[in-house]
Amino acid sequence: MFWTPSAETKENANITHYIKWLKTNYSLEFDGYQPLWEWSVSNPALFWETILEYFEIKSYAPYTQVLSNDPMPHARWFEGATLNYAEHIFLKRPVNKSAVAIFYKTEDTSLQNLTWDELESKVAALQQYFIRSGLQKGDRVAAYISNIPEATIAFLATISLGAIWSSCSPDFGVASVLDRFRQIQPKILIAVDAYRYGGKEFSRAAEISQIAAAIPEIERVVVISKKSVAKSETEILKSVSWKQAIFSHVSKPIFEPLPFAHPIWILFSSGTTGAPKAITHAHGGVLLEHYKYLAFHNDVKPGERFFWYSTTGWMMWNYTNAALLLGASIVLYDGSPAFPDMPALWKLADDAKINHFGTSAPFIIASMKANETPGKIFDLSALRSISSTGSPLPPEGFAYIKSHVKADVWLVSMSGGTDVCTAFVGGVPILPVYEGEIQCRALGCDLDAFNDAGESVREEVGEMVVKKPTPSMPVFFWNDPTGEKYQSSYFEMFPRVWRHGDWVKITNRNTLIIYGRSDATLNRQGVRIGTAEIYRALDQIAEIRDALVVNLELSDGEHFMPLFITMAEDARLDAALKTNIRQTLKTFCSPRHVPDEI
Repeated sequence: MFWTPSAETKENANITHYIKWLKTNYSLEFDGYQPLWEWSVSNPALFWETILEYFEIKSYAPYTQVLSNDPMPHARWFEGATLNYAEHIFLKRPVNKSAVAIFYKTEDTSLQNLTWDELESKVAALQQYFIRSGLQKGDRVAAYISNIPEATIAFLATISLGAIWSSCSPDFGVASVLDRFRQIQPKILIAVDAYRYGGKEFSRAAEISQIAAAIPEIERVVVISKKSVAKSETEILKSVSWKQAIFSHVSKPIFEPLPFAHPIWILFSSGTTGAPKAITHAHGGVLLEHYKYLAFHNDVKPGERFFWYSTTGWMMWNYTNAALLLGASIVLYDGSPAFPDMPALWKLADDAKINHFGTSAPFIIASMKANETPGKIFDLSALRSISSTGSPLPPEGFAYIKSHVKADVWLVSMSGGTDVCTAFVGGVPILPVYEGEIQCRALGCDLDAFNDAGESVREEVGEMVVKKPTPSMPVFFWNDPTGEKYQSSYFEMFPRVWRHGDWVKITNRNTLIIYGRSDATLNRQGVRIGTAEIYRALDQIAEIRDALVVNLELSDGEHFMPLFITMAEDARLDAALKTNIRQTLKTFCSPRHVPDEI
């Protein structure tokens, strides 16, 4: 067992308060997490109604019913209710005027902050610019932007008016940006004219001009100057500077009451099997989900500091901003996680006194391979939890955190996706953590493991499925009027059941192990090979920094499986290392996992 919650941790957990609240207000009693989860998925309408009530969601109109009887993906939630996600960000802000909403750091700056008052006034000012520019409810605002406070400000100003947000990182090339933003025809583009990564500055002025010229619907371009050498804003067509856009002297934003299912943002799939899918979520759905998950599964409390290493092109950026809903401060970092050296983010955890540190399994493994010992170098006493997502965290990652980062930290391995902008499975502070395993299925998420026949299985790897609707499932895909793309993305394999595309095993103690993407499975001569198995084995080899394996089915029926690797610094690929790789894969996995060529 990796971690066991103390009696104090259990007593003070947000979810414990919720369980007591259910007893007081609904005469419902639950002895532990599993009975609570079973109730939440057996009674989805009642469960989500309690979430609405428990978090005191402000609605301008009553709902007629909680959940319609339509099957997925046609289920409708809280019809008639009107609300605004952005308004809830400020409803529970700290009373203290000097309280910090955002801590932020870039590669070339020290830790800085933005107070709640400053955040509110800047959102209000940008809102006024949007109104003067003719931005209407339902219009799209696209952002080509770094993970900086201006992104959060622009996001809140957009959705507060009922316009729809979409963003991507400035390291995207023009073609990738156009693959995304052309689909949604934004009226306003917000962009940084430069960004820094790995100690180098990259100008984006030419790219902004190309994007603006290629999307005729863009009427305004708001340019955030980040260049070390300033240049004229007039180089970019239809542009205005950020300083000009937030010139208005207003202190309070306005909030447009919106239907529960009104679109809030458009996230994009990776585009590995065609053009990126424009996944559209709703104000009400993600509001309820983010309150639930951050409060009960991340245990975020008012005044705490929540960090996740992300770019604006990943759903974890949206999720990070959601910590503001609980009165927490968010910590933003823009740049390479290994600049100026590998422990940079661990140093940030010390400097910003981060309580909840979010990262990815590859970062933890990279720290392990580099023999980093942040627990000895930095003061991590404020750190309550470390969360990992993006890919499965192997047992070795758990052991590294305990021995080299912080022995008593709550390590939360979680898995979800852009599709729902949350996690299906993750942590809960009242259960123990077992190495290599995920603690639980999230409340309200009726997740199961199916075999090929669509039968529920335990202690066996199966397809991850969700059997009942949840509020943060997409309301639709943009430019998918018939719903064909939506239907084919999740419901082709098992009718009326969401198939997510991950391999998962549910253990007899109701923990979970993720084995990677089922749609990234290699079918080698009839044998299914999970790529995560290969990568986990290769994590044991210090000389390998990164790896990619593919399997090619040749025209003669034979298979060719090459392994591509990136070497660690000062390492070289020689006969001895190749032998080690093959032997490791054979021992940890099977002879079928050994590549034909390295």
